[in-house]
Amino acid sequence: MHLNYLDRERVNYWLMKSEPDVYGIGNLERDRTTIWDGVRNYQARNFLKSMQVGDLAFFYHSNTNPPGIVGLMQIVAAQVVDPSQFDPDGDYYDPKSTPAAPRWHTVKVEFVRTFSNAITLATLRDRFTPTELLVVKQGNRLSVMPILDRVAEQILGCAEAR
Repeated sequence: MHLNYLDRERVNYWLMKSEPDVYGIGNLERDRTTIWDGVRNYQARNFLKSMQVGDLAFFYHSNTNPPGIVGLMQIVAAQVVDPSQFDPDGDYYDPKSTPAAPRWHTVKVEFVRTFSNAITLATLRDRFTPTELLVVKQGNRLSVMPILDRVAEQILGCAEAR
C-alpha cells in the first residue's frame, strides 16, 4: 500500500535514472516492484543507502529523445544487498564483493504512477538551476540524486498540470 505521497513530512525525494530500452517506467508498471540493481558509482550508491522506506523517487528516462521525468515510484525496501554484484557472468559483477562483505546496496521500488506527459530535460532546465536540481547540471552523470522538497513539489505540480 502506498503512503500518501502528498504528505511531505514523511518522505524524502529522489531522482533515479534508467534507460527506457533497459528498464523503463512501463516495465515497472508491469512488474509493480523491482530491485534497482546495477548502480556502480559510489556517490549514487551512498544516496541509495540514504533512502528510507516511504521515500519517493522520480523515474527519469535517460539516453532517449527527449530525456525526462516520466513517473513516480516509492521506496518499499531499503538497504537491500544488490545481488548483481555476485554474478560473475553479469554486467555488474564485482569480484571484490562477497556475500559476507557486500560493497553494493540498493533499494526495492514500487510503481506509483506514470505521468501523462514526460517532464523533459529541456523543461527542467527552464525551471530549475543546477544548484536546485542536479540533473540539469551540464555533464552530470549520476544515476541517483536527491531532490529538494520544494523542487519535488514543483515537479509534482508540473505533472498534475499536464
